[in-house]
Amino acid sequence: MIRFNHFNFNVLDLDRSLAFYEQALGLTPAREKTAEDGSFKLVFLRDREDSPFQLELTWLADRTQPYDLGEGEYHLAFQADDFDALHAKHRAMGCVCFENPAMGIYFIEDPDGYWIEIVPVR
Repeated sequence: MIRFNHFNFNVLDLDRSLAFYEQALGLTPAREKTAEDGSFKLVFLRDREDSPFQLELTWLADRTQPYDLGEGEYHLAFQADDFDALHAKHRAMGCVCFENPAMGIYFIEDPDGYWIEIVPVR
């Protein structure tokens, strides 16, 4: 048997990304790993203590240019118990980048340009 474990986003400014994910989605660090030579740092975020799935943020010390996300035809999705309140919070943060009222979903954009879908409990 196999199970999902984690998904990775490479980030340019780790502190900024950590702050965004905590403020926007309530994600907190579960664990981290720093290279002995300081060349990279990995931080694994979770949405709750017992969550089996984590978002890995990878920071590379020598990276100075934003990442090319191509056409961005991929995304990570979160299900929100209080969809309307979260939507209002994200609008106030200015991170809503696309809304699809017909489907009842919207997307937010993180500091590096990754899109995150927010779906209500159905």
